[in-house]
Amino acid sequence: MRGTVHKLALVVAALLAIAGCRQQAAFAPPPRANDKIEVPVQNSVIAVPVTADLTALTRQLEREVPRTLARINRKGETCVAPKRLKVAFVKLTTPRLKCDIVGTVTRGAMRFDGRGQDFVITLPVRATVEARDIGGILKRETATAAANVRIVARLSLNRDWSPTGKVDIRYTWSDEPHVDFLGQRIEFTEAADKELRGAISSLERSLPRELAKLGLRREIEQLWRKAFTSLELNRANPPVWMRITPKELQYGGYSLSGRTATFRLGLKAQTETFVGDRPPNPPTTPLPQLSPLDAAPGKLLFYIPVIADYAQLEPVVQRALVRRSERQFEVPGLGPIRAEFGAVDVYGTEGGRVAVGVTFRATQLEGSLGEAQGQVWLTGIPVNAENSRKIAFDGVQITGDTDRPGADLLLSMANSPGFAQTIGAALAQNFERDYDELMIKITRAIASKREGDLMIRATIDDVRTGRLKAAGQGLYLPVEGTGNAAITLSPR
Repeated sequence: MRGTVHKLALVVAALLAIAGCRQQAAFAPPPRANDKIEVPVQNSVIAVPVTADLTALTRQLEREVPRTLARINRKGETCVAPKRLKVAFVKLTTPRLKCDIVGTVTRGAMRFDGRGQDFVITLPVRATVEARDIGGILKRETATAAANVRIVARLSLNRDWSPTGKVDIRYTWSDEPHVDFLGQRIEFTEAADKELRGAISSLERSLPRELAKLGLRREIEQLWRKAFTSLELNRANPPVWMRITPKELQYGGYSLSGRTATFRLGLKAQTETFVGDRPPNPPTTPLPQLSPLDAAPGKLLFYIPVIADYAQLEPVVQRALVRRSERQFEVPGLGPIRAEFGAVDVYGTEGGRVAVGVTFRATQLEGSLGEAQGQVWLTGIPVNAENSRKIAFDGVQITGDTDRPGADLLLSMANSPGFAQTIGAALAQNFERDYDELMIKITRAIASKREGDLMIRATIDDVRTGRLKAAGQGLYLPVEGTGNAAITLSPR
C-alpha cells in the first residue's frame, strides 16, 4: 500500500510539473520593430532661370513700325516771324511770312541691344521737308534733316506672370530741318516734332503689346507643372529618391545680353528623401501668383540616409564569432569554455536598439556543467559622435531562455567580456567606405540629371553626418547636405 501511494505521489508530481511547464510562457526573442526610416522634410529655393529670345520681338517691331513714320502737311505756317527794325530814327516791323510745309519723316533699320536691364532700340530718322509759297515770294525750298530715336524698354512681370514693359523714348536732331532765306534761318523742327511725337506714341503702345506675345507665362506655367517630380539620387544599394513639391515661385528680376533675356526665378519647394521604390509624384497645383524673391535662388537642402541593412550585418557578426571561437572563452566562475557558433539573426527592436540573436553550443572544459546548446540575444543602442561615421553600442543587455537545460552556462558565457566585445566590434561598423561611395554616386547623379522635360543640375557644397538611428528598416546614418541646384525646361 505504501509503495502504491509513493508511486501515485510521483505521478501527481510529474503531472503538476508538466502542467506548470505548460502554463509558463515560452521565451520570446526581442520584438521586431517595423518603423521605416524617416528623413526630415526640407524647404529649398531652387534656381529656375527662364530665358526668352527677343529676336522674334525685334522682328515683329521691325514689321510693325512703318518705314514712313509721319507725313507733314501744314498750311499757313509762320515761316518767318515779324521782326522789329530801326532805320535811322524810324521803327519798322517786317511782315510775317506765311508758307505751306509738306514732307515726310522716314526711318532706317532698327538696331537692338540688351544691356543689364535695358533693352535698347536705336532708330535712325530722316526728314525731308518742303516750304512752299513763302510769303508769296519764294515758290519752294527743300530741307533735309536727321535724328536719332533712342528707345529704352524695361520689362516687368505682373502678378499673373504676364510680361509688360515701361518704355522711354527720346530723340535728338543731329541736323534740324531748316532752309536759309533772305539771310535768315527758317526752321521746320516744330512741325516735324509734332508728327514724329505722334509716331513715337504709337510705338510706345505697340511695344508692350509685343512683349505680351513672348509666351513667357506659358513657359513658366509648364515648368511649374513639370517640377512636381522625383529625382533619383542613387539607383541601388539602396535606391534613394528626392521628391520635389513646389510651393511658391518667386521672381527676382532679369538680365539682358544681346537679344536674350534671362529671368531670375526661385522655386521654393519642399524636398523629401525616400529610400526604396520611387515615390509617386506629388499632386500638381495651379501656378501661384508671382512673389518677390526673398533669398538667393539655388540653395538646395537635403537629407540622405547611409543605410546598413540588417541582413548584411548578419554574416559580418557570424564571421567574427567563428574567428573568435578558435580560442577558448574565459568565463569568470566557470573557467574555460569552448563554443561553436551557428546562425546569427540581426534586426531592429524597440527603443531604438539593435537585437542580435546567436545560436551556439557551449562546453565547459573544467567543471560539472558539461554542454549546453541554445540561443541568446544581445541588444544595444548604436551611438556615434557628430560628423563621425564610426559606431559603437551602448547599454548592452543579454537575455535568453532561462528554462532551457544548461541556460546558466549559455548566459554566463554570453555575459563574458570576450563574447560581448566580439559582437560589439563586429557591429561597430565604420560607415566611411559606404558613405564615400554613396556620396560619389549621388554627386554624379545630380550633376546633370534629366527628369522628363526637366534638366536638373546641382552641386553639393557641404555635408555633415548626424546621429545613428536603428529602425525596423535598417541601421542608418542621417547625412545633411547643402548645395546649389538649378532646373531648366528642356524638352526632348
